[in-house]
Amino acid sequence: MQATSQSRVLVIGGGPAGLMAAESLSAAGVAVDLYDAMPSVGRKFLLAGRGGLNLSHAEPVESFLSRYGKRREALAPLLNGFGATQVQSWAASLGVTTFIGSSGRIFPSDLKAAPLLRAWLHRLRHPVTGPGVQFHMRHRWLGWAEAGQGDPTAVRFDTPNGVVEAAADALVLALGGASWARLGSDGAWVPTLKARAVDVAPLRPSNCGFDVGGGWSPHFQERFAGQPFKSVALMATDGDGLLLRRKGEFVATASGIEGSLVYAFSSLLRDAIERNGQAELWLDLLPDIPPARVLAEVGHPRGSRSLSSHLKSRLGIDGIKAAILYERLGAARMQDPAALSAGIKRLPLLLCAPRPLDEAISTAGGVRFEGLDDRLMVKGLPGLFCAGEMLDWEAPTGGYLLTACLATGQRAAQGVLAFLQEKSSYKPRP
Repeated sequence: MQATSQSRVLVIGGGPAGLMAAESLSAAGVAVDLYDAMPSVGRKFLLAGRGGLNLSHAEPVESFLSRYGKRREALAPLLNGFGATQVQSWAASLGVTTFIGSSGRIFPSDLKAAPLLRAWLHRLRHPVTGPGVQFHMRHRWLGWAEAGQGDPTAVRFDTPNGVVEAAADALVLALGGASWARLGSDGAWVPTLKARAVDVAPLRPSNCGFDVGGGWSPHFQERFAGQPFKSVALMATDGDGLLLRRKGEFVATASGIEGSLVYAFSSLLRDAIERNGQAELWLDLLPDIPPARVLAEVGHPRGSRSLSSHLKSRLGIDGIKAAILYERLGAARMQDPAALSAGIKRLPLLLCAPRPLDEAISTAGGVRFEGLDDRLMVKGLPGLFCAGEMLDWEAPTGGYLLTACLATGQRAAQGVLAFLQEKSSYKPRP
């Protein structure tokens, strides 16, 4: 495309990464057109805020970066430029105050996503200076324009009025992963990018639930599916044989388990299932009571009381906690104090499969960093940038996902500005 007096950039994808890229570009004086397949932007962002919008995490930087596992090195420069502190400052610039919870998680003071999103969109549409971002809804990206002669910045969209084409000086793709397709992230972009020789790792579920081997008994499924395990701990071994342990809570489902405590182990469990066909997880029903005391309480004479009454009165075990012991130990071992106390402290759960990709909170896999330069521009396709969850990284819940999406959106915008300067088509504001 010919250089123009004012550069124009297309951003495809209206999630946090796309919106941040659009904001950063617009603030620099670039004309931005943002496209999204859905009727409105930020749908998954709003869903994430239903239980209290977790913006980021206030833990030390080294601990924060460790949450990104194998992609720590690739993401560290981006997160150092836009991490938890910058997220708080950005929210404040939108008039949204934040607080740090007891767990270190950072939330808006009202815990809601909608007010922040409204303020963000208002600023994008009506900046103090400049034309503002132009939004184009119900525009589903189809790939590149047929007449574009291979130009990676000339694209096609399916719209209610038919197929339309658009072109610009640069293109930012922020198309999300492949979870919650009904909210817009369906992974349909994968074959389109692969056709242009973009290096894409297979998309896999992350922060997901799992099915237990053999399923639950009909009794357990009917009575306890949907109920939480509270104040428990889960344990699993990593690839190096190191035992990992974390306290929290999770939920029994009709076929297995899910919830925040399970999500903390999800990448480890998923990878183990891919390697071995199964993964083992251990449940500690009483993480604050040492094994010796549990054994003593289980073995305490109970007289004429039933075992269920005994466990409830001596250890507070009832409901779903008692049910899973009967489910997994069986009647004979329930009557053996040693086996029962061992089960209370380390009950094995064999997992056979992660839940389907579309049910996952987030996605692993995507455009590999090895196929991008440090500006997040695709190597060999000048002017094409990628950001957000469509990149090959994953992280646990707790603010890490949103922070990295915002950081990659900002980095892609910075990369676009550098690219435009190289083309001499970008004229910075005085």
